[in-house]
Amino acid sequence: MGKNCQRSEEVMMHLQDDTVTSVSSHLEQILRRLPVQTGERLIELGCGRAETTRQVAKRFPGLRIIATEVDSRQHARNEAIDDLPNVSFRFGGAEKIELPDESVNYVMMLKSLHHVPMPLMKQSLNEIRRVLVPGGLAYLAEPVYAGTFNDILKLFNDEQVVREAAFAAVRESVESGAFELVGQFFFLAPMRFDGFAEFHERVMNATHSSYKIDNQLHETIKAAFEQVIDSSGAVEFLTPQRVDLLRRPDR
Repeated sequence: MGKNCQRSEEVMMHLQDDTVTSVSSHLEQILRRLPVQTGERLIELGCGRAETTRQVAKRFPGLRIIATEVDSRQHARNEAIDDLPNVSFRFGGAEKIELPDESVNYVMMLKSLHHVPMPLMKQSLNEIRRVLVPGGLAYLAEPVYAGTFNDILKLFNDEQVVREAAFAAVRESVESGAFELVGQFFFLAPMRFDGFAEFHERVMNATHSSYKIDNQLHETIKAAFEQVIDSSGAVEFLTPQRVDLLRRPDR
């Protein structure tokens, strides 16, 4: 099919690219796209279990990182992390960033913009622009609504509407001139589960969401997962991702 496009008079952005074959981790993409320098500041909005936060912090010890999370249970766990001296964990959402104007060089959101309530997505992007220095970069990574993992996920958590709304909000922010589009980047991110029990714990029991899953649906999800496991009982999905890299215009 090629690229599914969303066109306007001013900007062309792609919701997804069905032809993508390159495999990459989120960390590899971040290292390629963000020209981080010692002493700069980055805020990650919606850091989850802080897995990528940890990788970035270790890779850039001179980068000062603020990592926020809106899920209070996960935030409490993150606050207990004591081996990342360049990371400060804070509670809060993207729609209200507790930082001064023009105070960070980079904003990073990894698969979290679509979790912002739809009426607050535009406000969140306005907040991102506010806290970025002129010329600062916003790295917004979102999962593409495609692939085997997505087929299983949508059995109990269909995110098509919110993912499309997140994309529309980003596109509008570029069309309005609030941001400049540096580029869009598509890749397949590996995601491994050592059996259904791990998938159940990490995805179905995620503390940031509550799903209505009865016994029948549970068995349907389990059967779909078990169709793709390997001989060891594990499975590695290649999940399609999109990065919208935006720049706050200079003044």
